[in-house]
Amino acid sequence: MVVSNVGLSRLVGLGFRQNGLKRNILHFSASCPLGTVLGALCVSSPSDPPPHSRVGSSFTMFGDLFEEDYSSVSNYQYGKEKKLKTKTLEPPAPREFTNLSGIRNQGGTCYLNSLLQTLHFTPEFREALFSLGPEELGSFEDKDKPDAKVRIIPLQLQRLFAQLLVLDQDAASTADLTDSFGWTSNEEDFLDLTVAVKNVSGLEDALWTMFVEEEVFDCDNLYHCGTCDRLVKATKSAKLRKLPPFLTVSLLRFNFDFVKHERYKETSCYTFPLRINLKPFCEQSDSDDLEYVYDLFSVIIHKGGCYGGHYHVYIKDVDHLGNWQFQEEETKPVLSFKDLQNEEEIDDDPLIILKAILLQEENNVIPVDQLGQKLLKKTGMSWNKKYRRQYGPLRKFLQLHSQIFLLSSDESTVSLLKNGSLQAESDFQRNDQHIFKTFTSESPGLNDKTSCPHWFDINDSKVQPIKEKDIERQFQGKESAYMLFYRKSQLQRPPEAQANPRYGVPCHLLSEMDAANIELQIKRAEWDSTNNNLELHLHLGPHYHFFSGALHPVASQAESVWDLTFDKRKTLGDLRQSIFQLLEFWEGDMVLSVAKFVPAGLHVYQTLDGDDLTLWEMEIVDGEDLFVWNGVEVGGIQIPTGNDCEPLLINVLHLATSSEGDKCQQLVESPHVFPSNAQMGEVLTTLAGPMGVLFINATDPAEEGNWVAIPREDLKKTFRELGLGNHSLVLVQDSRDDNSVLLKQGKWFSGMSEISWLQVQNLCELESEEKQVKISATMNTVVFDIRIKAIKELKLMKELAENSCLRPIDRNGKLLCPVPDSYTLKEAELKMGSSLGLCPGKAPTSSQLFLFFTVGSDVQPGTEMEIIVEATMSVGDCLKLLLEKSGLPGDTWHLRKMDWCYEAGEPLCEEDAALREVAIRSGDTLLLIEGKLPPPGFLRVPVWWYQPGGPTGHWKSPVRMNSTPSPDAPGDPHGEVSLRFLGDLEISEDTTVAELKAQAMTLSPSSELVIPSPAFLRAWTMEGQRPSRLLRANQQQLKEYKLGRKTEICLEPLEKEENLGPHDVVLRTQMRLPGERAYTPCADLVWDTARGWTASSLRQRVAYFCSLPVEKIEIAKYFPEKFEWLPISSWNQQLTKRKKKKKQDNLQGAPYYLKDGDTIGIKNLLVEDDEDFSTVRDDLGKETQKQLALGKKSQEALRVPSSDLFSGAKIPSRPRAPEASLSIHVGSFR
Repeated sequence: MVVSNVGLSRLVGLGFRQNGLKRNILHFSASCPLGTVLGALCVSSPSDPPPHSRVGSSFTMFGDLFEEDYSSVSNYQYGKEKKLKTKTLEPPAPREFTNLSGIRNQGGTCYLNSLLQTLHFTPEFREALFSLGPEELGSFEDKDKPDAKVRIIPLQLQRLFAQLLVLDQDAASTADLTDSFGWTSNEEDFLDLTVAVKNVSGLEDALWTMFVEEEVFDCDNLYHCGTCDRLVKATKSAKLRKLPPFLTVSLLRFNFDFVKHERYKETSCYTFPLRINLKPFCEQSDSDDLEYVYDLFSVIIHKGGCYGGHYHVYIKDVDHLGNWQFQEEETKPVLSFKDLQNEEEIDDDPLIILKAILLQEENNVIPVDQLGQKLLKKTGMSWNKKYRRQYGPLRKFLQLHSQIFLLSSDESTVSLLKNGSLQAESDFQRNDQHIFKTFTSESPGLNDKTSCPHWFDINDSKVQPIKEKDIERQFQGKESAYMLFYRKSQLQRPPEAQANPRYGVPCHLLSEMDAANIELQIKRAEWDSTNNNLELHLHLGPHYHFFSGALHPVASQAESVWDLTFDKRKTLGDLRQSIFQLLEFWEGDMVLSVAKFVPAGLHVYQTLDGDDLTLWEMEIVDGEDLFVWNGVEVGGIQIPTGNDCEPLLINVLHLATSSEGDKCQQLVESPHVFPSNAQMGEVLTTLAGPMGVLFINATDPAEEGNWVAIPREDLKKTFRELGLGNHSLVLVQDSRDDNSVLLKQGKWFSGMSEISWLQVQNLCELESEEKQVKISATMNTVVFDIRIKAIKELKLMKELAENSCLRPIDRNGKLLCPVPDSYTLKEAELKMGSSLGLCPGKAPTSSQLFLFFTVGSDVQPGTEMEIIVEATMSVGDCLKLLLEKSGLPGDTWHLRKMDWCYEAGEPLCEEDAALREVAIRSGDTLLLIEGKLPPPGFLRVPVWWYQPGGPTGHWKSPVRMNSTPSPDAPGDPHGEVSLRFLGDLEISEDTTVAELKAQAMTLSPSSELVIPSPAFLRAWTMEGQRPSRLLRANQQQLKEYKLGRKTEICLEPLEKEENLGPHDVVLRTQMRLPGERAYTPCADLVWDTARGWTASSLRQRVAYFCSLPVEKIEIAKYFPEKFEWLPISSWNQQLTKRKKKKKQDNLQGAPYYLKDGDTIGIKNLLVEDDEDFSTVRDDLGKETQKQLALGKKSQEALRVPSSDLFSGAKIPSRPRAPEASLSIHVGSFR
């Protein structure tokens, strides 16, 4: 009998050589479908005797498939060290819950993917492929050697199967495999059973027609006998002579309608059994009946019509490599009837469920995040929905049950203590057995893996578990079975292959996959960090002050802004908590607001609310500026917030006033800041001039835009309503002025084209008939032409043409940077009507810089010196040149650049860098500041000696320290603290805190103090002459604390060595004296907050420290700046929690803001039961503050109102400095 082969347009995935059957030869070409190539990979029948050794037979059973034409093989580089290709920057996702890997669709490769998965889930084929070693296939390393014979296709197929088995990714790529196809001709035989679908009810019916029914030749259809040479009656039939271990059945779903002359797909019902007996269709033999029994293990399914569609495959997981578990079953545990009575009890006790989950894990260890996911699968509800309200957060619950659970140091993993309490084990033993029975009965795969078949639907990269009955849905319809794959029932798999994806995989491939898994984990961590982490810029309110309508740093930008990397998947509450921990010095309420830089400065827009919302949900973006403040004021000034009051930088043009007070014809421009919701009439109020007419021009003056007069009734409209924005121009015209740039009779000019001149003053110290002249020009006039015309009209010597320059004059009369002769007025950003000074000396070239410089940071107008230097000059050489010009000796100086508000900016630390590289531009002002900078990476830290109030007899100090009163220890004479300056310490930022202490002990005044070792010292940062932030970790580097350049350190002596942990908090405790409004001297208390910053935990620690019952003490925190005590009690915390559901019971937050160094007052209720914690000193302090507040209000009431809109703001003492700086440096805001 002849079994016809499938056509070239359709791939047969598995065909097998059969004795006694004719073999049809197929000729492959480069244009064949890719699947056709894989169809030639066939496995010999176990009954065929191997002609050679085991290795040889393993190779020969693949025929001539691997005899490739190397001239057409892709030049792709192969090797073990080759990295997996990814199409996007995001690394492949890990495997999903099925623990199986799909195959990515390259575009039209769904049929190939389905066949590859079928081959992969045929264990015998997979292991035969893996058995081929370098002797048969060669290796990737030898591919380019001329005499080497490397068979790339099977090597790539081995690697693909290894990835599907071991590599932790949701889908593998076939790009490397398809790149390796490239031969021009090859031939191999393969066989399958091709059965009809039309007018046939199912597979068994088709086989019966093909192999059982006989065709009778009689009557008019007699058979010609070749032996007797005559027509005779005969019967014709076909039988299968020998069966392969695997059977491929191709269903002829596609037909041609000869009436309609078109192709169509047969979608009628066509059944096929899960198990089939082929004995009725075979020749009779003495073989056992089980030899003829086959089980279905793969169904390739076509979805669509005859002109297009999609393929996917149903596959039986013979080796149970995947996790055959249904998500709907995971969320609904199956309970037996006798267990229903205990179900409610188990669900209500999270301790039982968490223990049961951990006991099922290997080594009883699991990441905390996965623990929450497994809890969701087992109970159907998350921890937050089911248990959080009663038991708190999951990590907190695990911490509170430390006798059962053990959290890692970073709290990322949790394990079950093996040596836990025996009593706890006995209490939960019965319930644990019940819950185990509940969980293990969820899936048949967990209890009866051998009897229950595991089927999966593999649709390219997507893998889903299905039930065996789902196969019946593929009998008919547009989505129906296309190819069937059966395997002999007698084929048995070794026990060690069950649920073991590494079984049979060669060692070199396992090593390669293990290395690839490690690399994938690293890439996923990097990608997660890159895509989920936000860089936030925290602007600290105490480091800012408000003037000129916006916020500006008090010191440098670097000290005012802290950068924080934070996960956008975390909540606003988590962010606030992290900032509290980062800013240990913070006290009071903390409000986070979105801020942005505008030309006027920093402006606060939106306050962030909703601690339970994630940053992603709040649309916080990378690089966001957040202002950290109390939500009300900064530096005593209430801050306007929101988009409505955004500050606008408006350039106001008005006629200049002469020294005699008369108006002249020169227009001057001055910048002013107004809120966008302010009325337009505020411009006239700010200038404090007579009532006038306003013109606006929102366009660039260089473009000669039109000016529009504002009617008087529109002066009450806001800047925003009139369409004004930053850098908009407003012209102020005195309504009484008849001799102005405006035309008479109330007819105003329509454009800037009316002003077509520049005013040039003679500043060459040469006498001339005219002191100043007007030069006609346009915006495209070259500066050189204007200079030459000015020299001629001023009747100066022609020699000045070679040694003079033009310099703009600002409204204060200051000469600005010279303008290059080659610039046009537009390129030089000069406006019509501007004043220029004709000065001696040449203008700087394009490679030079014109700089102002002065000595010290107190810059007075007119005191700056000028110099021209090369832009490539280094900072160090520039410093030497400026010192030489200033006549200053020594080398203990450094340079700083003056910022926009006439204050010293950041120092220029890189002495070897060129001026251009550190952003020095022409017109900048450099300041010579005394004091040598520390080398890069070093800090100069002032170090103080700090002795808290109290007995000091333990420490031997032959020299009396200078005492500085401080309210650190309130209420009695013992509250005095001692501070003594030890000296400046130049130290590396990489130095640890322990090394800082050791180096501080080498300072000369500290030699008078008897300290056994640095371990007997405690280091604090200082703020306001008091300790602020504790540097607790001795081995932590200083740069990790982000110490600023103005940071000061104080060292506190200890009576014994101290080694604080990351959760230890140092508090100053004082016991209240009974009957007196005073306290005992301070005593240090170390409180371990690992179990939480709760009031009850602190009360228990204080009670243990004082040897008192916890119910017989009251404690309170002292706020020295307010002279107030705030009681701390569990009842207050619970009340706060009820009022603000989203707030946690945490003393780090409002209203306590507890931190290191805080003073805790303790009251013994056994001898004193009143509620007062205050002292006499507190009363005096409050009275003093009250008097100061009343005096401040009186001064404000007597103050003469100023015409400046922002006169109430804190403006630097140097007059007009902010206004002048804005007019010169406004470009630096952009």
